[in-house]
Amino acid sequence: QVQLVESGGGLVQHGGSLGLSCAASGRALSWYTVGWFRQAPGKEREFVAAISWDRDKTYYQDSVKGRFTISRDNAKNTVYLQMNSLKPEDTAVYYCAARRLAYSDNAGDFGSWGQGTQVTVSS
Repeated sequence: QVQLVESGGGLVQHGGSLGLSCAASGRALSWYTVGWFRQAPGKEREFVAAISWDRDKTYYQDSVKGRFTISRDNAKNTVYLQMNSLKPEDTAVYYCAARRLAYSDNAGDFGSWGQGTQVTVSS
């Protein structure tokens, strides 16, 4: 089982930027598809972005395309989410999650989760 720890959340103004990190231990992330999900108060957890284990193909929710970038550094066993042009509707707890091999955007398919990090965007 891979253990995940997110960091980098905080408070930012509308239009600002934040970078999140997801550091892994216990397993090499290079064999995992890693996803970022978010959950706002009163809402269900939703897919944000993912990077596949093979060839690092990336996937994004439509609302974040062009603003968010997911990337990985296998040497550091870490996946990143760079968030630019942030909007108040991006406010949520952000979670990283990992699953062996195949890509998915379904939270139920991911077996390893971090504890989450709060992102708040003020208007």
